[in-house]
Amino acid sequence: MELFDKNVYIGRRKRLMKNEMSGIAIFMGNTETPMNYPANGYHFRQDSSFLYFFGLDIPGLAAIIDFDEGEQIVFGNDVDIEDIIWMGPQPSMKELAAKAGISETLPFAKLAAYIEKAKEQKKTIHYLPPYRSANKMMLQEWLHIPFGDLKTSASIALTKAVIALRAVKDEFEIVELEKAAKIGYDMHMAAFRMARHGVVEQEICGIMEGIAMSGGKGPSFPIILSVRGETLHNHYHGNTMKDGDLLLSDAGAQSNMYYASDYTRTMPVSGKFSPIQKAVYQIVVDANNRALELVKPGVTYQSIHLESAKVIAAGLTGLGLMKGNVDEAVAAGAHAMFFPHGLGHMMGLDVHDMEDLGENLVGYDDEVQRIDQFGTAYLRMGRRLQPGFVMTDEPGIYFIPALIDQWKAEKKFESFINYAEVEKYRGFGGIRLEDDILVTETGGRFIGKRLPITVAEVEEAMKK
Repeated sequence: MELFDKNVYIGRRKRLMKNEMSGIAIFMGNTETPMNYPANGYHFRQDSSFLYFFGLDIPGLAAIIDFDEGEQIVFGNDVDIEDIIWMGPQPSMKELAAKAGISETLPFAKLAAYIEKAKEQKKTIHYLPPYRSANKMMLQEWLHIPFGDLKTSASIALTKAVIALRAVKDEFEIVELEKAAKIGYDMHMAAFRMARHGVVEQEICGIMEGIAMSGGKGPSFPIILSVRGETLHNHYHGNTMKDGDLLLSDAGAQSNMYYASDYTRTMPVSGKFSPIQKAVYQIVVDANNRALELVKPGVTYQSIHLESAKVIAAGLTGLGLMKGNVDEAVAAGAHAMFFPHGLGHMMGLDVHDMEDLGENLVGYDDEVQRIDQFGTAYLRMGRRLQPGFVMTDEPGIYFIPALIDQWKAEKKFESFINYAEVEKYRGFGGIRLEDDILVTETGGRFIGKRLPITVAEVEEAMKK
């Protein structure tokens, strides 16, 4: 189990306690989750906010911060002889908690009584929105909140305070993000080398997962690798690649401390883009590069998304697939038939960072509101950028037959979309190009080494 120096965790908790909250905060760690029977579990994944403040990567823990008394306690059980037989000798709870700068520990069973005492003292009890059933059931029992109301009853004050801290990555986190980026780079380079006529997607996906496991804690999300890239989150890996296909690879890794990477590249299975593929691909490259150019503190990511969408609309107009005024087309949402998602999301300990805490609270605020329009509404991150933010830059162009059919039948945006030309691209697939960006004091930079992205770089990578 890797942890930062204990002073990192002490500092994070001190900053949290400066938010002028009163009462106590409960931080729930995660429990083991069975795959098909209790003793056969999924790989354990600790709760990210628990990791952020306490660092302990083992199941069956919870922690309390008392904002009034300054008390900090980790609740968990020491192992017994039966555990030692199966797991070997383990450090005590006091030894583990000391690694995070915590001196007081109690058995997990004492937590219910601690919460009950706080309730009797009329203390405010804060908790973050729970997302696992085991934790929901415990909170329901302790707090007497109906199961279905646990999310909406979570503490907004605590949630906003945690988001404010976790959103800005410190120097130690950036080092971990760079480690995750290196693993993600190696995963995608394996895809460049292996993508060939006759290869089944699963063969490449398995190698990529192996690289993620050998370098860190495994993939940061289920790998998307498909010649049917027009399906945005395509987790089917049973297609056999053939010349003429475009293979979309969207994957990332977790470092040994769970920090994530998230990259996407699209490559021609034949090793060379066709003229049509090259033309569409270049538009996405331009949209990706334009977004990076615009990244700097004080700019909203929503405005950068819209500028990236204009690059896509202008490029498609140049190919005859769209028409009319580009600004008007994007304002109306006509571009979203080809680009039906957001430019990116925050990233850190989670690949969609802090999404469990609420996407609107993480990606939006009182100043920047989500735009209620197909495509643009899916932008997860729209708020004004600050130094230390890390987010993805992932524009794309897709030809989705069902969406084309629906909009064409509805005669939707006929003044902006040339449906006769779009029909010629049915079966084209999809292209997405994604990099991970750190906001600096003056602009933005890549996390990690940039994967091959230009037409020439991609074709050269596939020769190897």
